[in-house]
Amino acid sequence: MTPAEPVVRRLRAAGCVFAEDEARLLLDTAGTPAELEELVGRRAAGEPLEHLLGWAEFCGLRIAVGPGVFVPRRRTELVVRLAVARAGRGDVVVDLCCGSGAVAAAVAAAVPGVAVHAADLDPVAVAVARRNLASGAVHQGDLFDALPAELRGRVAVLTANAPYVPTAAIGLMPPEARDHEPRTALDGGVDGVDLHRRIAAGAPAWLAPGGVLLVETSERQAPATAAAMTATGLRAEVVRDDELDATVAVGTRPPAGLPPP
Repeated sequence: MTPAEPVVRRLRAAGCVFAEDEARLLLDTAGTPAELEELVGRRAAGEPLEHLLGWAEFCGLRIAVGPGVFVPRRRTELVVRLAVARAGRGDVVVDLCCGSGAVAAAVAAAVPGVAVHAADLDPVAVAVARRNLASGAVHQGDLFDALPAELRGRVAVLTANAPYVPTAAIGLMPPEARDHEPRTALDGGVDGVDLHRRIAAGAPAWLAPGGVLLVETSERQAPATAAAMTATGLRAEVVRDDELDATVAVGTRPPAGLPPP
């Protein structure tokens, strides 16, 4: 019997779909048999694997995470892809509701010379984001209140993976998210779009002419997110990636001299 086999059996019994992969990662992480026993027990009890490992893979990067921090999802890679396509050297990119700073770190790694800022309300998330964002600045505060005033009207790309789970649906989420990630990173209000409306309302004052707002949303909520953008004078569209099961609402500030839609 290999050392992994009993771990795999325990993880399978706990409902872990990728038990073999998780067992390998936990074995690589544990320094002693006692530490392995602790990690496997915590995983079997529902703690996120990434919190136990201390990192999550995202856009080819190893992003530090930990207890109380939202774990970046693969679907959010669509936000990064769209941001990278629109950002260039010298541009200002801002990531609101940054959590671990995964989006900001991925954009900074992909676009040489970009000026990246990230912000989050949660001090635990801010501390972790500062570990992940080697080049750039991380600010603590409520949405745009966290940003330096000198960025107003200069942001080329504004990203936000703001919480968009309707309040009543949080109880239906998997326990590893519901019980171990901060509620402020999950709860989007009655229809899940409360934060999207606030971000859309504030974005035009911070975006440069022609700047773009990228907000992760769901396929069902995308019309409401896009409508919030249109209501504030942004040109809105929705981008969908079925392979990632990802949806992003895109709002563009009209270039100088052009009227809003």
